[in-house]
Amino acid sequence: MLDKRIFAAILALLPTFALAQEGAPQGPSAMMQILFLGGFVLIFYFLVWRPQSKRAKEHRELVGGLGKGDEVLINGGVAGKIVRVKDDFIVVEISDNVEIKVQKAAVTTALPKGTLKDI
Repeated sequence: MLDKRIFAAILALLPTFALAQEGAPQGPSAMMQILFLGGFVLIFYFLVWRPQSKRAKEHRELVGGLGKGDEVLINGGVAGKIVRVKDDFIVVEISDNVEIKVQKAAVTTALPKGTLKDI
């Protein structure tokens, strides 16, 4: 019975002995860890944050430049001509005498003039 306890105690201490030995493998230095983290930040910036902010800026410019008579495409795929522009909303004519009120942010694309006549 005593032999099993001693054997179990020695097995429990083996990882401690292995870590205490000289020449044990060590992790990367602090400078390498900082460079690695900096690399991740740069990758995140160039692949995610910068393109997203460019798209958001382009959309703000598109929404800010909307005016009466512009032909637009809305999020749901509805195409129409702007009849009235208010603060946050626009009224879009999608067919003869059929108008809908839409938030400006729902506009995805400004179409070239005459596109609706070709459809």
